[in-house]
Amino acid sequence: MKLKVITLDAKAKGDIELNDDVFGIEARADILHRVVNWQREKARGTARPTRERSDVARTGKKYGNQKGGGTARHGDRRAPIFIGGGKAHGARKRDFNPSLNKKVRALGLKMALSDKVKNENLIVLENIDLKEAKTQALLANIAKLGFGKSALIMDGDVVNDAFSKASNNIPRINVMSAAGANVYDILNHETLVLTRAAVEKLEARFNG
Repeated sequence: MKLKVITLDAKAKGDIELNDDVFGIEARADILHRVVNWQREKARGTARPTRERSDVARTGKKYGNQKGGGTARHGDRRAPIFIGGGKAHGARKRDFNPSLNKKVRALGLKMALSDKVKNENLIVLENIDLKEAKTQALLANIAKLGFGKSALIMDGDVVNDAFSKASNNIPRINVMSAAGANVYDILNHETLVLTRAAVEKLEARFNG
């Protein structure tokens, strides 16, 4: 399929042919749901455990005589009531490390890209090169381009430094290289903005 290419000044810059195998497949909610869940689970840190009675490095020798001490009977110093003893009913270790087939992950990314094309929420720019990192100037360009409530902007191998700095203070605008493309970020923004270089990188990622 063909899509119009525009510049940052909202001027026409020809067309680009999008690969139907990457940008033209039918999206499935179940595949996208699986990939997003996998991403969010992978982002979670390991829940660290506390040391319980059996984990504390203290002597197992009986604390005192069973009778005659005038205090309660204790088996050893690892009991939770003592300083340095084990934690009673402590937190258990939980390691969030799910697995998902590479083919499913790749399919999910293709579907997320295709969904943006189908809903006309994909904009292709010639490039995002700026000479100066001026936020006000970039805001004026964004108003012309119509990015919607939020936008994810992807460039080729390296994001233009001036553009990255200028967009830092703009809410709901995120910038990344094509190498970081993922389902969650694409679906989490109303508009997806790709440069010509980003389109080439994404297509090469699946066809290479």
